[in-house]
Amino acid sequence: MTDLGPGGATAKNMEFPLNAWYAAAWDHEVNSSSLLPRTIAGTPMTLYRTSDGRPVALADACWHRLAPLSMGKRIGNDEVQCPYHGLRFNSAGRCTQMPAQETINPSAMVASYPIEQRYRYLWVWPGDPTLADPATIPDMHQMDSPEWAGDGLTIDVQANYQLVLDNLMDLTHEEFVHSSSIGQDELSESDFEVTHTHNTVTVSRWMHDIDAPPFWLKNMRDKFPGFEGKVDRWQIIEFQAPGTICIDVGVAKAGSGAPEGDRSHGVNGYVMNTISPVDKRTALYFWAFMRNYCLDSQLITTQLRDGVHNVFGEDEEMLTAQQRAIEANPDHEFYNLNIDAGGMWVRRIIQRMIEAERSTVANIDALASGSVR
Repeated sequence: MTDLGPGGATAKNMEFPLNAWYAAAWDHEVNSSSLLPRTIAGTPMTLYRTSDGRPVALADACWHRLAPLSMGKRIGNDEVQCPYHGLRFNSAGRCTQMPAQETINPSAMVASYPIEQRYRYLWVWPGDPTLADPATIPDMHQMDSPEWAGDGLTIDVQANYQLVLDNLMDLTHEEFVHSSSIGQDELSESDFEVTHTHNTVTVSRWMHDIDAPPFWLKNMRDKFPGFEGKVDRWQIIEFQAPGTICIDVGVAKAGSGAPEGDRSHGVNGYVMNTISPVDKRTALYFWAFMRNYCLDSQLITTQLRDGVHNVFGEDEEMLTAQQRAIEANPDHEFYNLNIDAGGMWVRRIIQRMIEAERSTVANIDALASGSVR
């Protein structure tokens, strides 16, 4: 077992930071004619686009009586009309019209959250808007690079988002949960390396001179028809706080130089994952599988998306069961094995982000009350 000390994994740690970028939707899900309700990090929002295509995220509760704005409709170039009494709000969240009166109460506003479109997703910042720097959006450049092709889907996970991160940081579970597709004995038998910075964690694993599991054998044969023989397999998992994990995966003909950087004799993919907490018990899991071979084949894109979706369905079943067990055993703490090292660092980074926010709020409250001089 590995003990990483305080701030590590615990079944009771279901919190999430607010001062962070979270994916709220695929870019194609949001348009200028409708309203999309989403709850991100416990914050209900309504998403839409202005007439010129700019994305907007407003609090999903009217200033007047808290009716959900997402039940309303789009008006004009950038406004939303409340479904209850017809108040209108512009993209900055300011009320522009009230029923049966010309004077608008100057306090009539709803929150407008920072939102950015990048890497085929719309990213929102539910915390302090003055801290929202678009440069800190997690790097997922493979999603819209011409050198990569692929597609993905969204999973409504009935489990805490940190459980999804645990699942992705330790892929030895593939040996047991995904034995018919990508799992094999060598996963738990091979060594791995864990490195980290203040907001990233990387877990690297190489498996040399092994049989390719069914999923990867098919992909090798897509690129190299009739392929037979042993392969070198790699999994390089990179976490970017607070909820993005990009996994560099693939296999190449054994001994062809892949560990040294020559992957031309193999197939390479990226499993792109970004997980957004909805609340403490549920999450939105946006994922895609991107590849750098056979880029023009829609058939391969669809087959890979559907194949990975089936694999992730097995994960979803396990995570849902795990969440139920956590709630049924509220006094039980997690135990940690060597394979949990990457996930432990992830949880430590998230916990530090949460504690930093709490400290800031406590200092602000103290200043407001006059207890700090």
